[in-house]
Formats: sequence, C-alpha cells, structure tokens
Amino acid sequence: MAEIGGIGCGCRGVSGGNFFFHPVGGRFSLKTCFLQQRTRRNRNFFRNLSIAPSFKRGGRLITKWSSVAGNSPIFSMDAGEKSRSFVLVSSRHKKVPVYVMMPIDTFGIDSSGCPIIKRLKALTVSLKALKLAGVHGVAVEVWWGIVERFSPLEFKWSLYDELFRLVSEAGLKLHVALCFHSNMHLFRGKGGGVSLPLWIREIGDVNKDIYYRDKNGFSNNDYLTLGVDQLPLFGGRTAVQCYEDFMLSFSKNFEPYFGNLIEEISIGLGPSGELRYPAHPLGDGRWTFPGIGEFQCHDKYMMEDLMAVASREGKPQWGSRDLPNAGCYNSFPSEVPFFEEGHDSFLSDYGRFFLEWYSGKLICHADAILAKAADVLRRRQEEEKSSVMLVAKIGGIYWWYKTSSHPAELTAGYYNTALRDGYDPLASVLSRHGAALHIPCLDMADSETPEKYLCSPEGLLKQIHDVSKKRTIQVTGRNTSERFDVMGLRQIRENCVQPNGETVRSFTFFRMNEKIFRVENWNNFVPFVRQMSADM
Repeated sequence: MAEIGGIGCGCRGVSGGNFFFHPVGGRFSLKTCFLQQRTRRNRNFFRNLSIAPSFKRGGRLITKWSSVAGNSPIFSMDAGEKSRSFVLVSSRHKKVPVYVMMPIDTFGIDSSGCPIIKRLKALTVSLKALKLAGVHGVAVEVWWGIVERFSPLEFKWSLYDELFRLVSEAGLKLHVALCFHSNMHLFRGKGGGVSLPLWIREIGDVNKDIYYRDKNGFSNNDYLTLGVDQLPLFGGRTAVQCYEDFMLSFSKNFEPYFGNLIEEISIGLGPSGELRYPAHPLGDGRWTFPGIGEFQCHDKYMMEDLMAVASREGKPQWGSRDLPNAGCYNSFPSEVPFFEEGHDSFLSDYGRFFLEWYSGKLICHADAILAKAADVLRRRQEEEKSSVMLVAKIGGIYWWYKTSSHPAELTAGYYNTALRDGYDPLASVLSRHGAALHIPCLDMADSETPEKYLCSPEGLLKQIHDVSKKRTIQVTGRNTSERFDVMGLRQIRENCVQPNGETVRSFTFFRMNEKIFRVENWNNFVPFVRQMSADM
C-alpha cells in the first residue's frame, strides 16, 4: 500500500460555532466545553428532532434532521455572526496555484540521534526543476518531533532555516504544515520516520493513556489523545499549551517570511495532521480498507470525561459502558447493529448522545488550537502586512458514504449521516478563525471506487464545497493516491473547479519522489501544472 496523507484504500490498487472558552491565566479552558449551554435545557433534548432544509446526496433528496442540541452555539455560529476569514470569500479564482509536498524521507536521523536533511544536492536540483515546470511552491512538514525533540521548550530551527533558504533560492513559495503527529507507522519494518518528541515518548512509556486507545486497550502513539488537551501532564504544561508554545516559537523565528515566502500554514490537529480520530490505523495490521474502523476513546482521560458528561445529563449509565454492538476495524455496516436501525443504534437516544460527545470533543480540540494560531496571523492582518492563509486539514472518509449511518465517518469523529450534516460545525469553527479547509480526494471519481462499498468521493467533495460556501471559507486540497496518469490528473482539474466557475484556493500534489521525475510521468505532470496555472 502506497504512503498517503491520512487514510489508505485499496481502490484501483492504490493506498488508500465558536465554543465558549473562558480565559484562565491567559490560556483557555476546555473543561466545560461540551454541552455547557445545555445544562438548563430539558434533559430529553436528544429525543427532540427538528427538521432542517433538504440537500441532495448521491442523486437523491435527503431531509436533514438535527437535534435541538445541534442548534447550540457550541456547534454553529449565531445566524448574525460574520465569518472572520481573512481569505477571499466570494471571488472566482481562475488559476489554482500548485504546491508539491516534499519527500516523505526529507529528514533523517544521523548516528548521533540528531535530525538531518537528506540528499541536499539532489533536493536542490529537484526544487529548481519544479520551478521550471511552473510549480508555485512546495509543502514542507515542520515536525514537533524534530524541532523540540530532546527537551521541553528547547526549540532547534536550524534544519528549517536551511531548508527554507533552499526553497527561497529556487524561487518557490511555501505551504508549511506544523505537524504534532508521528509518521513512524509508515516506516514499520523499514526504519526511519519522525516520532513524537523523545521527552513526550518518555512520558508515554510511563503513562500510555496520553495516547488514544481502542476498546481492546491497544494504544496509538502517533498523536496525543484529546483527553490530555487540558491536563498538565507534560512538565506542568497541557497538550494545548505545548502546541501553542511550538507555534509561538515558529512565529518568532520565521515571521519575516510570512506573506512573502510562507503563504499558507496548516495546523496539525490529529493523525497525519488531520482533524480526526485514528479510527483507521495504517501499518500495524489492525485495519484494512473498507473496514468501518473503531471508536478511539478508551484512554482513561476520555472515559472520565464521558462519564462526567453522562452524569451531568442524568444518564450516568451512558458513561460507564462500552459502545454496544459497534463492530471492529474491518466490519461492514450490515454486520454491525449500531450502524443499523434498532435498539442502541446510532439513531437511539444513547447513540446520539455518544456521537455528539465524541464529535464534540474533536471540534473543541480544533477550536482551542486554531484560536491560538489565528491570533498570530490576525495581528499581522490588522497591521496590514502581507497575509498568510491559515489551513485546517480533514480526512477524506468516502467509503460507506452512501449508507444512512456513514459508519467510517462516525468512527473518525465526523458526525455525518443521511440525517445530519456533520461537516457544518467543523466549517463553522474554521470560519470563526479565518481558516481554510483542506481536503484530500481531489483525484478521485465515484466511477473509480468499488461500487459494493458504497463509496462516493464526489458526494463528499460536493458536501464539503456546499458547507464551505455556506460558512464563507475557502477550500484547498490534495490528491489521496499517487497519480501521474492523464486520467487522474484530469480528474484533479475537474474536482478543483465547481460548476459555477469557482475554484479551490490552492492544490497540493502528494508528493515529490523519484517517480515524479521519470520521463513518462514528468511529461504528464508538467502540462498539468501549466494548465492549473492558466485560466480555468
């Protein structure tokens, strides 16, 4: 299975509202984020459904239903509130800048355990070739596990100083991805990759509950669980404070590049940098496409939070048991009672309670981190300096999209079903913080996916574009699988342009490696870049 940006699949042989935070000591508290506006409401709110406007999905008309809870400001902006987006919100972009993501093995570890840039000469030549081909810029992953590798608050930026200089000298622009995850799972059995900081791993060796756990107790050390966002377990700092300190140090070191060399900054919000749970883990044999995945909330901190929320709602029993009949990583929806209709299903009172809590934690996480990132960029905007686009990535969970329950999306944390638009609350948070939404799947067509797995990347993209337009935010994106063929590159162009003529703000080609420079691939890639750079 080829390496991809988040979730892998087996298709065609390829891999696959503002929250009410209260300042506490200059920081923000998430402790009462979920359901805090509901304590004065009828505790039977889960049983009360209100009809919402209809929308089309997969060629059929669906009526959206939402619980009264869905009207809470926690999950959407007030009707009169305007987007704080700094990006263009109503223009039609006739050109789509193309970034190329740097090689997965750009960085290595030398014999002394220190990070290094690998193959500097070859990298320099490659950057110049991309510039000659018409590429606008490159996407560089800035790893927490490299910069703050050895000790807390000891940030070493020298590798990125050197790399950014090479990019600038090549005449290219930068999309910077601040990565708070590990990619070690992509190198299992091969060696290599970037782990979380070594001092974080030392804490995790003692307390494995700082990582996500599944129902069988298996921990995933690629990203810290949301349960520790506000717990001072990291030398007196919370996880959110660790991310904030990293972003502040990055800003201090590279602010002179903002708006001229650095044009986009995406903020890591989960596994592979995407805002989601690691419900479909790659590389360890637990999950394969098209399995529905498993809910990832069994570390003690997430379970304590669930029990507290359930008790506040007068249903303590809802917080003291495992999710019943939810299947396993490789189950199909038809095999799993929770994703069908019936007692204790996703449509039951308990099912709605759990899914709102599970997705709500994810949204709280995004809001807390994006608020910190937006503060830095907002100050620059107010000073009328060159702007930088803030970006948040989500996963492209397109399999089982045509079912009623959308199980693969639910386990990933997107409470999106045939009766509920789960991407609107995410877009609402992004709109508040002036962030663009970055999605994969821009290379995919429904016709290229297995029909029996009820896939619809096109339906997912359509829904994302619709909600982004509603929330007045920009969309950027990338390909999910490695495509150099003419058909795949044509599909990317088509997915980058909407029927009304609007285009995505930018596109990231995933990713640079030796294959891109092969004659047969290069001869397809160069015309593609130039067509994207021309009026579309």
